[in-house]
Amino acid sequence: MGYRIAMFNHKGGVSKTTSVYNIGWMLSKMYNVLVVDMDPQCNLSALILGDNFEKYYIDEATRFQNIKDGVKVAFEGKPQPISAVSCFSPAKAPQLYLLAGHADLSGYEGALSFAQTARNAIATLQNLPGSFSRLLELTEQKYNIDFTIIDMNPSLSAINQNAFILSDAFILPTNPDPFSVMAITTLSRILPTWVSWSQECNQLFSDSAYPLPNVIPKFLGSLIQRFNVRNGRAAKPYRDNISEIKDQISGVFFASLSKKGMVLDDYPQEIKLNQFCLDEIPDFQGLLPKAYDAGVPIFDLTEDDIKETGPVLTGMIQKRNMFLSQFSDLVEKIVSLLKLL
Repeated sequence: MGYRIAMFNHKGGVSKTTSVYNIGWMLSKMYNVLVVDMDPQCNLSALILGDNFEKYYIDEATRFQNIKDGVKVAFEGKPQPISAVSCFSPAKAPQLYLLAGHADLSGYEGALSFAQTARNAIATLQNLPGSFSRLLELTEQKYNIDFTIIDMNPSLSAINQNAFILSDAFILPTNPDPFSVMAITTLSRILPTWVSWSQECNQLFSDSAYPLPNVIPKFLGSLIQRFNVRNGRAAKPYRDNISEIKDQISGVFFASLSKKGMVLDDYPQEIKLNQFCLDEIPDFQGLLPKAYDAGVPIFDLTEDDIKETGPVLTGMIQKRNMFLSQFSDLVEKIVSLLKLL
């Protein structure tokens, strides 16, 4: 059985895409992993496709192999069923599969929003809410996928609602600033209403060609990212915000999710003691441009990729190894939590 994980926060700048990329790549060292780009900005697709990004959307062999064209038959009422998309795999991560994004995916927002609020009043719209789930299901079957990770745009859109409710679990990425705390407050209200909608409308769409999945996404934990480190810990300006984020998540946010059955029956003691924070991931700093140039995550950089010498090379190797250990441990936590579903 495969698992679907939504990486979501409606606040921008919290490294959603980077998290999907790094976690997906690390997971693919052991499993078949599908990463899904449901953000019209297509940053995840650009990261994985690299120099082939523009060509992918022009070349006749690949231009229709993306999330928007994958569900096009449903949204445009074509007389054929949804079929699996052919995915791109990086040469350095052959078990990682990209379901590419599309800059015009938001063009389907209006129809999907109406379909999800019209309570199935119009027969021609009844196949839309379940169409994304069906596309993922067929693509997962095609590549024998163990884990699917969905990158979502920073908004409270109908497409994000749909992506969220078709997931088995979700991770909340944050960064230590006051706006992240505000975003958590909003999500503590919004996410349970999305699940309530799914539960209420599941039966309404049960006779459609693409029924809604009957799942309740479970909270795996949060990530706190993009901060500087001083003397082995987060620099002072970030520490208060980190504490406040953890307090908010372990308090109002967790309580709100619990009422809708959106949490696990139990969590490992380590995660409970850390107030449901899966990890604190500092800024990548000088490693990031090196990783972009090499087309790999920071933890897979080689000495040749780093292209430095002496103390600079030594320092970067130490940081790379730290991130390698950190993401290895993080992926192990995620897999162990998913087994508790």
